[in-house]
Parts: sequence; structure tokens; C-alpha cells
Amino acid sequence: MRELRYNPLTGQWIMVSAVRKKRPWRPTNFCPFCPGSEETGYGWKVLLLPNRFPMLSFDAPKPESEEFYKKARAIGQCSVIVETPDHDLKDLDELPREQMVKVVELWVEATKTLKENPHVAYLAIFRNKGEEIGVSLTHPHGQLYALPYIPLKARLKIENSRKYYKSKNECLFCRILKEEKESEERIIYENDNFIVFMPFFASWPFEMHIYPKRHVQYLTDLNKEEIESLADAIQATTGTLNTILERQMPYTMMIFQAPFKGNYKFYHLHIEFYPILRDNGKIKYAAGIEMGTWEFTYDAIPEENARKLKEACKKVSQRLNLKGKCI
Repeated sequence: MRELRYNPLTGQWIMVSAVRKKRPWRPTNFCPFCPGSEETGYGWKVLLLPNRFPMLSFDAPKPESEEFYKKARAIGQCSVIVETPDHDLKDLDELPREQMVKVVELWVEATKTLKENPHVAYLAIFRNKGEEIGVSLTHPHGQLYALPYIPLKARLKIENSRKYYKSKNECLFCRILKEEKESEERIIYENDNFIVFMPFFASWPFEMHIYPKRHVQYLTDLNKEEIESLADAIQATTGTLNTILERQMPYTMMIFQAPFKGNYKFYHLHIEFYPILRDNGKIKYAAGIEMGTWEFTYDAIPEENARKLKEACKKVSQRLNLKGKCI
């Protein structure tokens, strides 16, 4: 059974898929993403593979109707982005730069392809890292969900961005960049085309965002130089996170693009990292107030944690051969 169920209280769609129960959990005797496996073969640098346990599928059946509750076809695509043939690399900062560029190029190509599919309203490209996050396979990989609807968090960002644009005649994200540039208090890293910073409104202890300096809506808007700069900024971010506590940082990364249907000239491509450790061995749990109200508490001072991130960035700058500067 695979279907979408609508929550009339929040306006969210819930993806339901019984096949997800069959996912393997950290197998030790084989890796389906390593070269030579049934799914991968040989001679590749990056791969986009179908998720064997998908929430969405373009051939999803039409669910039986309900008298009150609303259901819909779980139509879409779930894919795995295998980022390297090397099983033992721990994170994106360990990839050679040219390999990181190939990963970004795959994100761009997937965006280009799925934008042309009339069934896809929104593309979520994301990355989970670490056992604490719930990653079931340790080989470096990301994922994408091509959704037939716009998810709630993206809808909220779009609506607030639209309201701000109508009121101020400027992009909300561009204004955030301006504010951060003027103070530099929370900027961690900057290269020619991207800025990495801890947001003023951070929810997670070492949360980091990446904004392009140029006002663009999609990964497909980026030119070759910007693609290389984004690869550099991604590695600066992950390297900093893996240095801040002198251990590998578990996190979730999400790429926010504009929806595929409609005109979103007021919106701005951006990437967000949600690291879940507040200290070594101490997890920032999304508990009562967060789960119950979606309102976050921040158990520190963001600017103090930003200073720690700045120092961590400086420590890894030379190792990563970063093209920009740690602020």
C-alpha cells in the first residue's frame, strides 16, 4: 500500500508506504552502493539510483476514497544520490573537490530533468548523516523526493517571502544577506558566490545556512563558476561542522528551491544544515515544545556558537584548500 493522506488540521500531506518497513538497517556483510553491486556496477563517479523502498512512485495506484478523509496517489520519485565509490569516506568534506563538483552537477541535472515532469510540483534534495539521525546505510549518499505537492515548510517560506516582496519590493533572502554582511557577527565563510552563516533565528545549536549572492531560484540557474563555488561552500560547511566538536557531526541538510509550477521571482535558492549535537555526547532533542508546537528553544547564545564555528572554519581552511575566506 502506498498513498498520500491529508491532515486537514495542518494542511499537510502524509506519505504512507508499507514497503518502508523492509529497509535494511546498517548491514555489515554487504553495501548496495559500493562499486560492483547489483545496483551500481563499475566505472562511475556519482550515481542517481531508484530508492528500493520508496514513499512515492509514478505508477502508484489510486487509493480507495473515504467519506470524510482525503487521500491521493503517492505519485512522484524517490532516489538515492551515491556521492562517491569510496565506502569509507565519512562526509562531503573528505571528497576531492572535483568529486564534490560532480555531486552538485548531479543535483543540477536531477533538477533539470524533474522540472520537465508535469507530475512534480516540488523537488526536495536532502542529506542525512549519522546514526543519531537514523541513517540506515553508511556509504556516503544523499536523497531526493520529487513531490506532487509543495510541502508545508516550503509553503510557509514562500508565503512569507511573497508578503515581504509585496511590502518592501525586495527579496527577503537578499535582505537577510545584507544584514549578515553588515555585521559579519554570524558569517562563518564567504567565497566569490556564496555566503555561509549561522542564522539570527537558528533553531539548532550549530545550524548553518548557505545562500547564493546572486538572486536565483533554482540550482539550474547556477553557472559553472557558481557550481564550483557551491561545492567549495558545502565542503567549508561540512568541514567546519566536523571540527567544531572534534568529531563527526550528525546532521540533516536540505536544499530549498522554488516550486516547479508558477512564478517565484521573489524566492531565493538556499541550503540549510541542521546539526543535532549541542556538545560532545549531548543531543539537541526536538522534544515537548518542539514536537508539540513546532516552536524551538535555543539553549545557548547563537553569536557565541557562531564564534566557535568561525574558529573551526579557520582550522580546516588549509586542509580543504578553500577558495574563499573564513570570517
